[in-house]
Amino acid sequence: MTAGLAVTAAAVNRQKLFLLWSEATGTEASLVIQTKIRLPETARPWAHLAQGGEDLSDNMIAPVVNQTKILGPQTIRIDHIYDGYGVVSRDGSGQLMFNFSRLDEVVNSIRQTGAVPMLSLSYMPPAISSGDIVDKPRDWNEWALTVQKTIEHYSGAMNISGAAYEVWNEPDLFGGWKTYGDKNYLELYEWAAIGAGRAKVNQSFSFGGPATTGAYDDWTKKLLDLAARKNLRLDFLSWHRYSLDLAAYEDDRTTVRKILNQYPKFANSTQLYITELGPNSETNTVNDSALAAAHLAAAVSEGRGEIDRYYTFEIVDGKDPEGKKLWGRWGLLTHPDSGLELKPRYRALQMLNRLEGDRLVVEGQGSWVKAMATRAADGTIKVIVVNYDQYGRHMETAPLVFAGLTPGNYRAERTILGGRARTEAVSAGTDGGLRLLLELPAQTVMLVELSPIR
Repeated sequence: MTAGLAVTAAAVNRQKLFLLWSEATGTEASLVIQTKIRLPETARPWAHLAQGGEDLSDNMIAPVVNQTKILGPQTIRIDHIYDGYGVVSRDGSGQLMFNFSRLDEVVNSIRQTGAVPMLSLSYMPPAISSGDIVDKPRDWNEWALTVQKTIEHYSGAMNISGAAYEVWNEPDLFGGWKTYGDKNYLELYEWAAIGAGRAKVNQSFSFGGPATTGAYDDWTKKLLDLAARKNLRLDFLSWHRYSLDLAAYEDDRTTVRKILNQYPKFANSTQLYITELGPNSETNTVNDSALAAAHLAAAVSEGRGEIDRYYTFEIVDGKDPEGKKLWGRWGLLTHPDSGLELKPRYRALQMLNRLEGDRLVVEGQGSWVKAMATRAADGTIKVIVVNYDQYGRHMETAPLVFAGLTPGNYRAERTILGGRARTEAVSAGTDGGLRLLLELPAQTVMLVELSPIR
């Protein structure tokens, strides 16, 4: 055996040992739905989408308005608004000019889907930049004016209620911004907030950041310090997370919430947004797979009630240079030019949308199997159960118990994502309990609907 083969074999053996260890240490689910305990209503936190700058010469949302509308998005996030759509320029005397006509086309497509825009205030307009599109402005007052005019246009002149404005996109990556030194994100945010404060509008809007590549202690604390010290607006804290490991999402939530709770002014009013969410930040076949659908359902389920908005990235694929339909991009939909196709994550969002009514308490979630439950006005209880395993190995038979039901007969329907529905008649005993047993191969997303037979 050569040295190279020996190293490879050792790596494979370590991976096998890790998988065996994780299987041995994980906890299987024993799900209990407390049907009489209602939680505070949380608007669909998954009903938020993002579209990246795959092709800034075109309005990518326009060809897929109908397919996007079906998902019922509440907001849609876009970036590259300043460098991609010619918003800012100068006239012959050097005065700043603002032209939102090209960006308006994209915003109008967003509104046709039923959503309102979230605009990532990025990147630096070439007309005011000290260098390229990720550099500081030559004059901070011009950056503040750019933000002011943007908010006045959409939350004022266009009369859009509930628009959101996020300061930059992944500043730690795009531009190498820090929370100290000469290229300081805190300065970028402060002047943007000054512009937002000067905006004269007739509609409500939200404003926040920092949209970093993860939830970082230093960025979160220093942004809160700045907002508290200078009385700046901070309606939401935002970050991105691409990871197959659900523990990373939990770490983010814990990190941000722990810090936020130290600031009484913001603790109960500042919301938490993951403004880009996905299993992999690189082009990878996982983005086109059932694993990606299970990942989305599991991530949302685990953070339900803690994260206010999840922005699934992204709506539609860019075009493959070789003309392939599926090429590992991040879209819920393939590019129309290669033949429009709904990917598994699109189907997962459709299934999530079937949860309606009051949110119910779910107990007994495991390491792999997660669940969310609601009760509709007609008494129908809906549960989404997902068995997510990033390694695709874990099969689980999970009990699902409904506690607190009115004794009597019920109809139970199980629908597996991408499969057929199965219906059976079941009964709740005098103790109000009803038990189902769910066979859940890895990456299964299942909707269970329990309705009384009258």
